Amino acid sequence: MQVASRPLAVSENMARLERAAREANAEGCDLLITPEMYLTGYNIGADEVHRLAEPFDGPNAQRVGEIAKDTGIGILFGYPELGEGDSGIFNAVQLVDGAGTMRARYRKTHLYGDVDRAQFSAGKARSNIVAFKGWKVALAICFDIEFPELARAYALDGADIILTPTANMIPYEGVSKRLVPARAEENGLFVVYANYCGTEGGFDYCGLSCICGPNGEDVARAGQGEALLMANMNRADVASVRQNLNYLSGLRPEVYGNITTGVSSDD
Repeated sequence: MQVASRPLAVSENMARLERAAREANAEGCDLLITPEMYLTGYNIGADEVHRLAEPFDGPNAQRVGEIAKDTGIGILFGYPELGEGDSGIFNAVQLVDGAGTMRARYRKTHLYGDVDRAQFSAGKARSNIVAFKGWKVALAICFDIEFPELARAYALDGADIILTPTANMIPYEGVSKRLVPARAEENGLFVVYANYCGTEGGFDYCGLSCICGPNGEDVARAGQGEALLMANMNRADVASVRQNLNYLSGLRPEVYGNITTGVSSDD
C-alpha cells in the first residue's frame, strides 16, 4: 500500500486502509502492508506522537482488527505504541490475520537520525518468527533493513520473508534499489518494502515500494505515485535459491570476530 502520508488524520487513514483492504481482498491477496507509522503519519513531532500513541491493544489496533475481520485479509500496519509503564513510546508495527487476531508485533530497533530519536524509544529485540499462510514471517521497520546483521539474524531464525513498512525519502532511493534486493539475495528470502510517496513535514518520500525475491530480483516494484502493489509469491523459491547458493550454510563466524559488538579487533 504505497500512499501519500496524511499526518494526524487517523480517521481518514483508517478509512483509506479499509478501502485498500477491500480492494486487495477482491484481487485475491492474503496480506496488506502499510508504510511506517501509517495510522498517524511519521514525521509529526514528539508532542503529536505522545498525544496519539496507544497501547498495542488500544482502540486503533482493535479497529484495524475489525477491518481485517470484515474484509477477510491480513493487515500489517504501522503506529506509535505506548509502552508499558514508563518504558517509552515506540515506532511499532502489528500483524493481524484475516480473522482479526494479532499474530505479531514489533518495535523499531534501529532509530533513524534526529527524527526517530526525538519521537521514539528504541525497541530492544527483533521480532519473533511467526507462521502466516504457510510462511515464516519476520518484521522490520525502515532503517532496520539497512543493517545486514538484522536480516541475517532473521534468516538464521528460519524466516523466509521479512515484511518492512518504511518511510524512506529522497535522496535515499538506493535503499530500495540496492540494499533491499541485497538483503533478499544474501539471505535467500523475500523482502517486502512498503513506502510512502508525496511529501510530509519537509520530507519528499521516494516511493519505489518493492517485493524482492530470494534471488534479489524484483517480483514487483512501484514508481513514485500512489499504488496498490500486488504480487504472487512462491515459498518454494526460497528452498530453490538456497539449494543452489546457500550463504547461510557457508557462514564462518569464527572469522568475523566482533562484528556484532561494533568493537574492532584493534581496540
